[in-house]
Amino acid sequence: MSEQPQPTFLVSAYSDPVVVRINGKANYLNCNTFREFIETMLHSGKQHIVLDFEQCTGMDSTFLGILAGTALELREQTPAGMLIICNLSERNHALICNLGLHNLLTIGEDLPDSPAAETEFSALKNVAVSDAKNMLKAHQNLVQADTENAAKFQDVIAFLKNQVESNETI
Repeated sequence: MSEQPQPTFLVSAYSDPVVVRINGKANYLNCNTFREFIETMLHSGKQHIVLDFEQCTGMDSTFLGILAGTALELREQTPAGMLIICNLSERNHALICNLGLHNLLTIGEDLPDSPAAETEFSALKNVAVSDAKNMLKAHQNLVQADTENAAKFQDVIAFLKNQVESNETI
C-alpha cells in the first residue's frame, strides 16, 4: 500500500493572521493553487499572512516571485498589511535574502502568537500548472522587489515573454 504524498500547502484561512504551512518543495509545478489562495485572501481583505517554512525543503524563483508580489500588494493596502515568514532553514533564509525579499517581508523565528492547536488546516489541492503568464508575473515581481534581480532573471523573463506572446498569437 503506497503512502499518499503530503500536501504541499496547508492553510488556515479563517484564522487571523491567515497561516500557511509549506511542506516539501514549493515550486512552479505546485504553487498555482497557493497563488490563487493568496489572491483570494487579499481580495477578501486579509491583511496579515504568516507562512510557516518549518517543513519546507526548498523553493524556486516562481514561488519566490509570488511571495514578492504578495508582500508588495500587502504594502499597498490601507493600512498596510504584512507578510511574515518564519521557521526558515538556513538555505531558505539565504534564498530570501539573496533576492532582496527580506526588505519586503518580515522574517520571524517562530510563528507569532501561534494559532491554537484546534485551528483547522485544510490542504490546498496541488494542480500541476506551469502557466507561462503566471510564471512571468512571478519573475517580474522579483525584479520589482529588487532591481538587482533583473540581471539574475533576464533570460527567464525573456523566455517567458516569448512563450506568452507566441501563445497569444495562436
